[in-house]
Amino acid sequence: MTVDDLLSLSSPDAPVPNLVPDGYSVAQTPYGLRVDGADGGRLLYARPDAPAEPPEGVDPGDPRPPHRADLVLVDVVESPETIGALRRAGVVGLTTAVVAVGGDHRVHSPAEFARRARLWGALAPSDGQELRCPPSAWPPSRPHGPYRVLVTGGARSGKSAEAERRLLGEPEVLYLATGPAPDPEEDRSWARRVAEHRARRPSWWRTVETPDAASVLAEADGAVLFDCVGTWLARAMEDCGMWAEQAPADAEERLAARVDALVAAWRASGAYVVAVTNEVGSGVVPPTASGGLFRDWLGRLNQLLAAESEEVVLATAGRVVPLP
Repeated sequence: MTVDDLLSLSSPDAPVPNLVPDGYSVAQTPYGLRVDGADGGRLLYARPDAPAEPPEGVDPGDPRPPHRADLVLVDVVESPETIGALRRAGVVGLTTAVVAVGGDHRVHSPAEFARRARLWGALAPSDGQELRCPPSAWPPSRPHGPYRVLVTGGARSGKSAEAERRLLGEPEVLYLATGPAPDPEEDRSWARRVAEHRARRPSWWRTVETPDAASVLAEADGAVLFDCVGTWLARAMEDCGMWAEQAPADAEERLAARVDALVAAWRASGAYVVAVTNEVGSGVVPPTASGGLFRDWLGRLNQLLAAESEEVVLATAGRVVPLP
């Protein structure tokens, strides 16, 4: 049975008796179109709006609940967060193979499509490749904690979108927001940017707004998106009095202690953490002394975090370049 056959079956007017081979059964479910084979294999063509919760009455201790699939096809260009929703709902388990389909002009190359699929623990098969259900190969692995990724880039480079993209396949994500709460009356631009970020996130992601990033990292498990290091540093500098015309004599010493605590929590975290930071030094020279201090401290902090990271990537013009 091909993907085209599944698409035909998805239509309410599909001639089901002519398409379904003997020994197979087909049913529409809240998670998508499900095909059960004679050998017990379960294939699901996922809906882009699949719910992120299991159906009522499912035993959480069941190693293979009745809604669990062996092979799941997901249109990852239309809705990559569907993978995370299905993992959260228990449709995708440890042995479920997720197949990424739907590649088109919205993804700039086959290599980029395959890269994104790997981030989500999904297969990116080539045209005409035959896949069996249940699959004979173990599903591709995806990062698990402890694992740290630093995403750096300039303004509007696509760094936040890349960080969010990396975690769309996760069933549980904690979004650590370190910037100030948006006030549309005071700063419409900042409020608009925060609203855009919120709209991109799946509804089941949990958000914590705090400048105490070190404590969150120390206690977190699962997956964490830390956005961003630059706003964390700006608030830490403010707390230490470094934005004032006359900073306290011990301001940099106090800031250094906070930086050390953050780096230590980053190093020791048991979570899968993706952090966004600003790439400084490639733009204009800050016109103020405090702006120069911010640039210098952020450059140092980026280097310290990068030294403790499994991956560092640079986002520029919407493209992502891994830094060895």
